[in-house]
Amino acid sequence: MTKILIIEDEIPARKKLKRFIEELGTPADLMAELDTVQAAVIFLKKHQPDLIFSDIELLDGNAFEIYNEVPVACPVIFTTAYDHFWMDAFETNGIAYLLKPFSRERFQKAWDKYTLLTKSPPQEKTSLDDLAKLIRQNVSGSRYKKRFGISSPQGTYFLETAEAAFFEADEGVVFIHDRNGKKHLLSGFSLKELEEQLNPEYFFRLNRSEIVHKIYVEKVQRYNKNILAVQVTGCTHHLKTSQATTAAFRDWVER
Repeated sequence: MTKILIIEDEIPARKKLKRFIEELGTPADLMAELDTVQAAVIFLKKHQPDLIFSDIELLDGNAFEIYNEVPVACPVIFTTAYDHFWMDAFETNGIAYLLKPFSRERFQKAWDKYTLLTKSPPQEKTSLDDLAKLIRQNVSGSRYKKRFGISSPQGTYFLETAEAAFFEADEGVVFIHDRNGKKHLLSGFSLKELEEQLNPEYFFRLNRSEIVHKIYVEKVQRYNKNILAVQVTGCTHHLKTSQATTAAFRDWVER
């Protein structure tokens, strides 16, 4: 039986989580429903759940205060209305980031990721330390690029992947456009290589020359019959899908 802790200060959100958990049809023990950082710290010092569903902005502070104060080895599925915490989430034991209002399908995918991570061979028990290591290695960023080194005359500075609004290839040279509209020259990468190192949940190849970050897609509108114009934070012009990617992009951006 999976021992579950819910840390959430919105009653409708708690009810929704409990309903989705019940609909899984999987034996689960709901240990507690907490709505403050303080209550969660006290609880986790005495109890160890198998899985935590955690909001981020709570009544008395930020949920990351909990995980900085109390060692937590179990996976955490974050549920929040804010998209700018996702890098912090995966630097803890986060395995999924559900943006409110999330669908039953998105919840199921997060649950499937949890069951995959906790599945162990017959007669072999996965310790909490092993599970935490597995989460950090396979989910928290080692598979995908978290930052890029940018060379400049003054030396190398670093740009977090979370700050990249889109990537652009221009005559074989790749640039990162950040969320503030600043353009950075990126050496040593082709757009295809970048595509393989970026998390496909958040990045999409619009066309031959551009990869966009979902978080910074502000607006989508029809450009012509088979092409969409995409408005991105910090960009003064519209990016465009290709005819071949339009349908897939429309599906991806709404997930």
